[in-house]
Amino acid sequence: MTQATDAIDTVEERELPPGGLPLGPDSLTWQFFGDYRMLLQGPRAAVLQNMLPSLGQGVEEHSVWFADTANRLRRSIPPIFKTVYGADPTSTGHEVRDFHKHIKGKLPDDGKPYHALNPHTYYWAHACFVDSMVIATQTFIRKLSPAELNQIIGEHVTWYDRYGVSEPQVVNGGIPRTWAEFESYLNQMLDEELVRHRTAAYGLGYTTKGWPKPRAINPLVWKLIERPVNAVSSSLSLGGMPARGREVLGLPWDETRERRYQRFASLVRRARPIIDALPRRWRMHPIPARAFAREGR
Repeated sequence: MTQATDAIDTVEERELPPGGLPLGPDSLTWQFFGDYRMLLQGPRAAVLQNMLPSLGQGVEEHSVWFADTANRLRRSIPPIFKTVYGADPTSTGHEVRDFHKHIKGKLPDDGKPYHALNPHTYYWAHACFVDSMVIATQTFIRKLSPAELNQIIGEHVTWYDRYGVSEPQVVNGGIPRTWAEFESYLNQMLDEELVRHRTAAYGLGYTTKGWPKPRAINPLVWKLIERPVNAVSSSLSLGGMPARGREVLGLPWDETRERRYQRFASLVRRARPIIDALPRRWRMHPIPARAFAREGR
């Protein structure tokens, strides 16, 4: 257990440093966020983000999400990683913030203005990354203790601060400082503010109707692997969503699928000693792997 985790155990839950807890090679965020096992969570973060009307509408009107989804993801992910792992993370965080300055408009239903840099909208996008990391870790790597969950929330304060966007008035005049506050915020958003926006539904569309043949794959090969690929994709993508999210989006799920999903997750957790023994460059995205090397780890 790291020193930061020990501190969480011995202080009042909201008694954090003003800027949150440190992000670095000893932080839990560094250990988990860039791990390839996060991919097993499916598109949970992106789908939940786009279920917030202001965020989903901004993506629909100002992004290539529909026309070029893969390239959009490839462009978006490295700056987010560098905000966590980079040598100059605050500068990168400000660049990420500034990418969103022009994203604004009016919601089609009620004409209310939206802006990507509205703190409520921006923090929701950030919170979805944190939520997805925690759930993926607990599902596919190991269970986290209450102290570790609080540590991650302390680290998420530091991470959010790097963007240079004001804190929304979520709890007690700011953003959550404990896991209990964070979880309560997530549940409130799911129950009261998230909707079936078409950008969110699009993010899971292929999991219900099947993937088209990738250009690089031979048609005969695709015919052989299409069915298992679609089955695995559907299970991971739908299983990775919270139950309330599936309900809002009208996604199919049942007890049989849940049992299969949990069996697979259990197998991945059992393989943890083998996976964790691999070199970081084999089990982490290159940006996090290089960051650990930079720090002599």
